[in-house]
Amino acid sequence: MSEPRRTSEFDAVVVGSGPNGLMAAITMARAGRRTVVFEAAPTPGGGSRTAALTEPGFLHDVCSSVHPTAVASPAFASLPLAEHGVEWCHPEIPLAHPLDGGRAGLLHRSVEATAVGLGADAAAYRATFTRLVAQARGVSETLFSPLGIPHVPFTMARFGLDAIRSVRGLADHRYSGDEARALLGGAAAHSMVSLDAAGTAGYGLFLGLLAHAVGWPVARGGSQAITDALVAELRAYGGEVVTDHEVRDLADLPPARSTLLDITPRQLLALGGDRVPARYRRTLRRYRYGPGVFKVDWALSEPVPWTNPDVRRAGTVHVGGTIAEIADAEAAVLAGRVPNRPFVLFVQATVADPSRAPEGRHTGWAYCHVPNGSTVDRTDAIEAQVERFAPGFRDTILARRTMHAAGMEAYDANYVGGDINGGAGTLRQIFTRPAVSPRPWVTPIPGVYLCSSATPPGGGVHGMCGWHAARAALRRHG
Repeated sequence: MSEPRRTSEFDAVVVGSGPNGLMAAITMARAGRRTVVFEAAPTPGGGSRTAALTEPGFLHDVCSSVHPTAVASPAFASLPLAEHGVEWCHPEIPLAHPLDGGRAGLLHRSVEATAVGLGADAAAYRATFTRLVAQARGVSETLFSPLGIPHVPFTMARFGLDAIRSVRGLADHRYSGDEARALLGGAAAHSMVSLDAAGTAGYGLFLGLLAHAVGWPVARGGSQAITDALVAELRAYGGEVVTDHEVRDLADLPPARSTLLDITPRQLLALGGDRVPARYRRTLRRYRYGPGVFKVDWALSEPVPWTNPDVRRAGTVHVGGTIAEIADAEAAVLAGRVPNRPFVLFVQATVADPSRAPEGRHTGWAYCHVPNGSTVDRTDAIEAQVERFAPGFRDTILARRTMHAAGMEAYDANYVGGDINGGAGTLRQIFTRPAVSPRPWVTPIPGVYLCSSATPPGGGVHGMCGWHAARAALRRHG
């Protein structure tokens, strides 16, 4: 544990060293504010850490692994991450979605190459993504700063008409084949919201757009590289990170003009106590968390033997069959059940970054959604789904490490019940998290700001929540 300098010397105090907390701290430090970050864990990083979880020589991302939002983030674009060692590794194919019978939907970086592989849906796919990708920067910057003026208003208006729909409704209306429907539906399922719910099409469209515009890369050596770069940048401006320092009460923090909290509403209620005004307390208590995740990491003796050989070239593989199957599985989770055939998000990072495993070996990373707080072991169900599209997969497993939803929360208190998105991504909470406000990062507690994924634009390793909160603090306190 490192010790901070005298507590009277800080202008800004940050609680939590996830990407949002570190981005908030960097923004304050670059503005000349004396800044300290307090982290309860032995190492900084939150959802962006890498560890040897299975066998010697195998590196696994403990939480987040694939980083399209990091590459597209305006906040991260303002930092010299490459100078601090971040190198993005792109697989040949960002996303694959295997289907029964050896079929697969393949999302290439090229819209045209993707469309060609979709047969009768080629023209409809081009119509969906060509214009969006041409305006990718404006669209992504608008969605990363959702409470401001749209950068490309006409494109965003067209995007909004599709995005507000349910993803199953849009996919069934626009596409005739299983492949195109599955690609859009699988991307939207990252939201952990019913695929029949309004607004879920927006998730699928945005993640598809990012795959074409910036890719779905991994960081060489693991996601820890992103955290290490952020910490290095903070220290370059005189900021400090104090680890093994759990904050249990806001009153225990050193006095500062600005206190920025990379925590969710539940932790704010606990830390704030009577300092949280009654009306805001009621608002925070109404905040809703989504499903949890059950995660597995594997050390593998060889590449995953996907039936469709093109899937072996993809970095991310959505395993769950047709959009109807995925929708049924997600509906079961939202109803508090565990489906026999879950939707599985699978990452084969060594396809793009061989440095994560000994020569000739590979890693696998996967999770499925489960009811919030679940302790049910889903290892067999996940491996059965992979085996369905990659017969012989189990024979490649050298070692595995699992974590259920309750364990995810024990690992990181922000993952309430295993919800890795910091709160349900429903239409009601997309832009009004945690409260309906033009400045949701500003709390009614004087000098206190919320900078976690429980604020817009929500989950992902992009630092934007911390960036928005810190800029709000700088505007208020000069």
